[in-house]
Amino acid sequence: MSLLDLLTVKKPLRFLEAHNGISALIVENTKIQQGEQSIQYDGIWISSLTDSAAKGIPDAELSGPDGRCTSLDEIINVTTRPIIVDVDTGGTPAQFQYFVKKLERIGVSAVIVEDKKFPKLNSLDADSVQNLEDPRLFSQKIRLGKQTCERDGFSVIARTESLIVGTGMQDAINRARSYVEAGCDGIMIHSRSSSPEEVLGFAKEYEQLCVDLRRRPMLVCAPTTYNTITDEELGTAGFDIVIHANQMLRSSYKSMKETAETILLNDRGFEAETLCSPVPEIFRAVGFYKLRDQDERAARLRNLAVIIPAAGKDQIFPNLPKSLIRISGKTILDYQLETLRSAGLKKIVLVRGHEGSQFRRNDITLLDNQEYAAKHILHSVFVAREYMKDGFILVMSDIIFNEAIIRKLLDCDSDIVLIVDNSYRFHKNIEKTLDLVVSRERRAVFYRTLHPTRMIEVRSIGRRIPKELADHEFIGMAYFSGNVAESLTRIYDDCEKTVKGRFHEADTFGRADMTDFVQELVDRGFAVNGLEVFKGWMEIHSPQDIQLAEKELFERKSSNG
Repeated sequence: MSLLDLLTVKKPLRFLEAHNGISALIVENTKIQQGEQSIQYDGIWISSLTDSAAKGIPDAELSGPDGRCTSLDEIINVTTRPIIVDVDTGGTPAQFQYFVKKLERIGVSAVIVEDKKFPKLNSLDADSVQNLEDPRLFSQKIRLGKQTCERDGFSVIARTESLIVGTGMQDAINRARSYVEAGCDGIMIHSRSSSPEEVLGFAKEYEQLCVDLRRRPMLVCAPTTYNTITDEELGTAGFDIVIHANQMLRSSYKSMKETAETILLNDRGFEAETLCSPVPEIFRAVGFYKLRDQDERAARLRNLAVIIPAAGKDQIFPNLPKSLIRISGKTILDYQLETLRSAGLKKIVLVRGHEGSQFRRNDITLLDNQEYAAKHILHSVFVAREYMKDGFILVMSDIIFNEAIIRKLLDCDSDIVLIVDNSYRFHKNIEKTLDLVVSRERRAVFYRTLHPTRMIEVRSIGRRIPKELADHEFIGMAYFSGNVAESLTRIYDDCEKTVKGRFHEADTFGRADMTDFVQELVDRGFAVNGLEVFKGWMEIHSPQDIQLAEKELFERKSSNG
């Protein structure tokens, strides 16, 4: 939300100073809970004092616009909050215009420019000689700054130093009048008094001034010296923005100095540990763990195989493998590969058998099930057993699907996950045989949920389950993690040696389907989960399915322009 939008819903806004990336992250992420209300900072203040001090130089306008923008780059990269920048006097009118244009274009919300002569010295130094600019010249600088603005949401706030210099309340009000008439978007009143009475008096006079001028720009203060008054009290007095202007730099300097002295004093770092944040806390703050997790995910995707068993012969399409059925000019395999690669999966293994010579590709790994006529899908999958060790995704050769389904599957943290869909219950006259699933907690037939996906635990799976007892359909996609890969091959080998006769729904182990093997896993105590999806996939069983798929693909292409 922009600065001006925030001001329409909340006052006062609370800004805190930041001088580098990590201090900005603290401002961005600091929240406290008071009752049912969560309180956080509304924006970030970039102070000339703290920016200069962080660079190790005096606050005397020694760092120009380009130097200030170096710090800003760090901060803008890590925050979503509005940013107000202290631009000191702004330099010459031409320099101020350049500064405004540059800051506006990089995403700053507002600048605060003070009415002292260039080069200024910091206002909190009681011994410095402070010289105010002629209010007419300063008003012209404001006009030029506003003329430079390219969008309505950027604010130029005029800061009057009358109370700092000692020229009095009336001079402060007179200057505020000139600056408001010049078109400023706000007035900041500054004071180094330890009492808030000066700024409260100005706020009262300012409200009457705005009534006279029929225009009320925002009112801003920085209660650094009069810090006993609360932000809420300042808001009640009429202040729209309260800036805590230098506490982050000052507190960090004190802590760093104490840490440096402690290490010297003890000739080691052990005693300084109590003064330091733990390294993991810093890692967490700067997003190291998030980056590491992204790298691990990328590595996982690189190593994760997709196994496509495509060895069987289909009686409806006897002259080619189902993977090579064409839909709108492309094969089912083409659609699968496009989707898988869009999701970051590159390691594709296809097991061929019937009419295997028709697969002429060099961009995927091709394996052969030499016994495809006698041994069915389960055995085609385990032809690719050497590619299972880092986990794998199983994709049947006769489905097309969208990328969202794959991404949901990749986001799961369970070891065995089947993609399931319960929409079959709402379709009539389904003639094809379905791989049906019964979950451990069956849902009501007409149950609806606001959540597009959820996980269920599979109790049984197979083609002979009565439809009225099942609550999901297995769509032919599954994920098996590297944690269970070795167990899968051991169980397969054990079944191959010991199973005589029927194997779940199959007449023999040799004719077993993948659903028979999943049921074996369930029976042996493995947790098999189902990830619910609704739509986004289609199984190709007949020429009618091809026509329907072509129709849907055409409609999707037309809707996307």
